[in-house]
Amino acid sequence: MRKVVVLIALIATVFTACKESGKFKIEGKISNAGGEYVYLDLLKVNATEKVDSVKIGKDGDFKFTGDVAYPTFFLMKLNEKNFVTLLVDSAEQVQVAGDAANFSRDYVVVGSPGSELVQKLNLRLSRTKHVLDSIRSLHVLFRKDPNYQELKKKWDENYNEVMQEQIDYSTNFVRENPFSMASVLALYQKFDNDTYVVRDLNSLKIAASALNSFYPESDHVKALYANTLKLMSDERSAKMGQFIKEYGENSPEILLPNPDGKEIALTSLRGKYVLLQFWSSQDRGSRIINPVLVEIYNKYKRKGFDIYQVSVDENRYEWIDAIDKDGLSWTNVGDMKGSTSALNNYNVKQIPFNYLLDKEGTVIARNLKGPELDKVLGEMLN
Repeated sequence: MRKVVVLIALIATVFTACKESGKFKIEGKISNAGGEYVYLDLLKVNATEKVDSVKIGKDGDFKFTGDVAYPTFFLMKLNEKNFVTLLVDSAEQVQVAGDAANFSRDYVVVGSPGSELVQKLNLRLSRTKHVLDSIRSLHVLFRKDPNYQELKKKWDENYNEVMQEQIDYSTNFVRENPFSMASVLALYQKFDNDTYVVRDLNSLKIAASALNSFYPESDHVKALYANTLKLMSDERSAKMGQFIKEYGENSPEILLPNPDGKEIALTSLRGKYVLLQFWSSQDRGSRIINPVLVEIYNKYKRKGFDIYQVSVDENRYEWIDAIDKDGLSWTNVGDMKGSTSALNNYNVKQIPFNYLLDKEGTVIARNLKGPELDKVLGEMLN
């Protein structure tokens, strides 16, 4: 009942507060903490930064004010182990109330939708972890019980159910709140040091895209967006690796025009060892490696070696000029639009880059440098 009264009082205060344009205000009461300090820290991506501290009044009153350009995470701390996480937007009038003894576990916050969502997320995960800890403790208490194996099976099922309920809750939270910065917290919550709660890449992509469109200057959003791109790249790499492993003899086809406009298929070179090389006439690294490839090509072309070089250029004149100047006499293709389909099919993220294919088209090596390529070809063709 006391908490309900406090909540009603706080809500009334919020709606009657006179807002200062652009400034947020965090105020409230922390009982049994008079004369002590409460600290406000900025929660950054990989660290915290002290922002302010105030002495709590005899009756528990405190107040912080500040400026933020977008929803920002703060830690409001009594000490390193007793704190709450707030998500504060500009001009918000945030009211926080609690008792010093259990401040981090039982507090009331109003006037800040983001902070309320953060509290809901943290409390839900805290309860889940408590249940999981309780189940784990049963294993210790009853490990010598004659019926342990039967009990263990039941507890393991219960443990997995509790974990899945949390995963479903957090995943749905992100899907339902893609434009809330609270979703950043949901996406980085963990069951333990190694196990993230949300494991659905699609939810991650939706939230990263939505938040990046709203808060592109937020360091948390920048980190989330970069991490999402990396995970997407890793996923594509894993799929490509699995594809090569399972269907290496049928590696993705490439059909692009040569400088004369004639379309030449990668598969037209089957029966030879083929270096599939991605390059650009404007890339210094590509131009440096070209003379090395010329030397290797001339050394092994009569022994069943060929090169299929895919250009990512967009300027036809510069492409053809580079071919002439570098003396590239093998198959050279490119659509002068970046050859993006070929790049995506082979998960190429940088140039120059290559794959070595055997006579059946199976990928047998990737990104071989000059000496490595010469050694591999020497072992296979000599």
